[in-house]
Amino acid sequence: MHLVIDGFGGNTSKMWDDELVRQFLTDYPDTLEMTRITEPHVLVYDAPKPEDSGVTGFVIIAESHISIHTFPRKNYVNIDIFSCRAFDHDRALDDAKKLFELDDVQTWLLDRGLEWLDERQGMAESRAQRESLQGELEAGSPGLTRG
Repeated sequence: MHLVIDGFGGNTSKMWDDELVRQFLTDYPDTLEMTRITEPHVLVYDAPKPEDSGVTGFVIIAESHISIHTFPRKNYVNIDIFSCRAFDHDRALDDAKKLFELDDVQTWLLDRGLEWLDERQGMAESRAQRESLQGELEAGSPGLTRG
């Protein structure tokens, strides 16, 4: 599962705070019941084009990685949470919004590594996707029609 978050309109002083990013990357894997296997690597980047400057950080987890890239002068942040096992992506989105006090987000949730699922995991994933699509159909999501 790969949660991709583009966040807009947040607290720019938090976007410049490399210690905030470091603390989040240190603590957050435990919150999602993941296993941090490295210390976070965080740096403040002073780009040749000032609007590209910001804080970048990542942490490697046993399940994959979490990364954050902030662009305070653009009032923009992107966050990736990538794990080979499912996690509470709604909670992760809410936590990211709170971390940077984001006004608006665009998100994508990607299923990755499905070819490596065993039969039990594959059935659970298929069931979850079916339930999600059924919910979208019942909610009348544009672009979805009953076949």
